[in-house]
Amino acid sequence: MKRVLLGMSGGVDSSVSALLLKQQGYEVIGATMKLWEDEKSGEESKCCSLSAVYDAKRVCDKLDIPHYTLNYKKEFKEYVIKDFINCYKCGRTPNPCIECNTHIKFDLFYKKALELGCEYIATGHYAKTEFSEKYNQYVLKKSKAEKKDQTYFLYGMPKEIISKMIFPLGDYVDKTEIRKIALENGLQVATKPDSQEICFIPNNNYGEFVLNNMNEKLKKGNIVTTSGEILGTHNGLIHYTVGQRKGLQISYKEPLYVIKLDNNTNELIVGTKSELYSKELLANEVNFLLSSKIQASMDVTAKIRYRAEEAKAKLIFIKDDIIKLKFEQEQKAITPGQSVVFYKDDIVLGGAKII
Repeated sequence: MKRVLLGMSGGVDSSVSALLLKQQGYEVIGATMKLWEDEKSGEESKCCSLSAVYDAKRVCDKLDIPHYTLNYKKEFKEYVIKDFINCYKCGRTPNPCIECNTHIKFDLFYKKALELGCEYIATGHYAKTEFSEKYNQYVLKKSKAEKKDQTYFLYGMPKEIISKMIFPLGDYVDKTEIRKIALENGLQVATKPDSQEICFIPNNNYGEFVLNNMNEKLKKGNIVTTSGEILGTHNGLIHYTVGQRKGLQISYKEPLYVIKLDNNTNELIVGTKSELYSKELLANEVNFLLSSKIQASMDVTAKIRYRAEEAKAKLIFIKDDIIKLKFEQEQKAITPGQSVVFYKDDIVLGGAKII
C-alpha cells in the first residue's frame, strides 16, 4: 500500500481529498501546518487556527487515519512574511500563497513526507498531475474545474517532485460536487465556508499589516501624472497597487488609476485607464516545469494574475533568468511582484515574477 502525506487545513477540499485517497487504497497520513501567529496579539490565521486543527483531526478520526500538526511558523515568517513586507516596501505587490506553496508545501512538507516514509504528498488544490507521452515526463495540468483551477499558485514546485504530487480533486468540475461527497459521507466540514482572504491578514488590510511589521516609518511623497504633473500627496507607497482607483484622494478631469509605484523617487504615478494597458512584460525568477529543451521563443497562453483570463502570447527567453512575454492583446494592470504563469494547452509550462 502506497503511503501519502496529505496537507489538511480543516476545510472541505482537503477533507474530501483524505476520503478519496483512502477509497483509492492509499495509506493516508493527515497533517495540518501551523504557519502564523501574530506575535503581538497572539491571533492565529484561519487556515491553521485551533479550530482548523480540530476540524482536520475530527475528519481523520472519522476516516481512521493518523493526524499530525507540523510547526512551520519560523519558516513561514522567513519565506512568506518577510517577502510580503519587503515586496510592499519596494513598490511591488506580492503573492504570499505562491511563496507558501513553493517554500513550505513543496519543500519542507515534502521533506517531512520522506521522513515519515511517504512516497507521495497530496493537497486539496484543484489541479492534476499525470504522465505525458508528448513530453516523456510527469506534468502539472489544469483541473477540470475551470473556474476553480489553482495551477496558477502551484507553478513554483520543483519539476522533480511532480510525479510525487497527488491532487485528488483534479477531475471534479464543481465545488458543489465536493460538498455533496462530504455530506454523503458524514464529514462535518461539508458546509464550512471557503476562506477568501490572505490567511495571515484576517481584516484584509494589507497596508496596516505591513506598517505594523515594519521597522521604519513611512515616507509621504508626491502623486504625479505620467506627464509629471503633481496632483497631491500619498501617505506611503505600501497602501497602493497598480490598477487601484479608489482611495487616491485627488481630483482630476477624468478618473485616474495607479500606473506605477516608483520606489526610487517615492512617487505614486497615476494615469488614465488607457495607460493601464500594455502588451509586454519582463519577468525573472523563472521556474520551468518541463525537462525538455527550452526554445528561444514559443507560443503560449499566460495569466498575469489568478483571476485574469488566459491570453495568447509569445514567450521569449532574454538571458539567464529573465523572460519577456509579448501578448496579442493588451493586458490590464500588469503588476510587478505578481506572477505570470504560462501554459501550453492544459499543461503548466512554468511561471515567473513580473518585474
